Amino acid sequence: MSFKKPKIALVGAGQIGGTMALLAAQKQLGDVLLVDVVEGVPQGKSLDILHGGPIIPTSSQMSGSNDYAALKDSNVIIVTAGLPRKPGMSRDDLLDVNFGIIKTVGEHIKKSAPNAFVIVVTNPLDAMVYAMHRVTGFPTNRVVGMAGVLDSGRFAALVAEELNVSAEDVTALVMGGHGDTMVPLIRYCSVGGIPVTQLLSKEKLDAISKRTANAGGEVVALLKTGSAFYSPALSAIHMAEAYLKDKRSVITAAAMLNGEYGYKGMYAGVPVILGGNGLEKVIEVELDADEKKSFETSMEAVKSLVEWVDKKMAG
Repeated sequence: MSFKKPKIALVGAGQIGGTMALLAAQKQLGDVLLVDVVEGVPQGKSLDILHGGPIIPTSSQMSGSNDYAALKDSNVIIVTAGLPRKPGMSRDDLLDVNFGIIKTVGEHIKKSAPNAFVIVVTNPLDAMVYAMHRVTGFPTNRVVGMAGVLDSGRFAALVAEELNVSAEDVTALVMGGHGDTMVPLIRYCSVGGIPVTQLLSKEKLDAISKRTANAGGEVVALLKTGSAFYSPALSAIHMAEAYLKDKRSVITAAAMLNGEYGYKGMYAGVPVILGGNGLEKVIEVELDADEKKSFETSMEAVKSLVEWVDKKMAG
């Protein structure tokens, strides 16, 4: 019998792309391809990781290309291509320029890898994953956005820091758009199975919620020359692993809603089951009045982005 390793293509060989390539090699998820328009960068980063292969150790093959045709036969494609945020910028400030990039990338994906599972990381996330779906025409179970994994991770990490406990013991759920209106569901957060509301005051939890929503901007302000890359890379590879290993993981991802939570035709961060068939199910959790109101506010922000994309696609 002959076996073929999965092919994981990473479009965008910047800080996130390079980190994802290393993580995919360490986890031995398959052979890794880095694609970027900047000559030498994807080739150099892939070669650098290849040289470390015996040390990791890994059997993953690494390659880099400036040609989108190299995406052919990719099983998973993770898209980070686009401009990162700079201090003072919101995710939405990137809308126009990154839409153009996503449109180009999506057209090449549709042509070269029509059966791929696509994870979009590019900001503004909710608009860019929606644009990717529109451009490729892929079914919604094969086009998802990475946001909820990261947002939930950030909330959990801040809770763990506040309590001085292991982050791996904290479970959190953050829904809605990937922006300032995201909705941390505090009553669904637990620490070793204990509701976090029994361990921290409302004031502390409200402060953590606010810091979670602004976490990306906090990193951007500190770095000054780029945006977060380690945690987004970890989050995207976590999603790719769930798909490639058919783990049926319950995670939060930007998924197309088809009536769930009262919305249709829009992407939003919601809990889902992610496995070998891609996004297998959107899980509807019960929201109380305040949570529902916050979710609706977040979805209004997403709606304006979707409408902008629709106008661009029509024009």
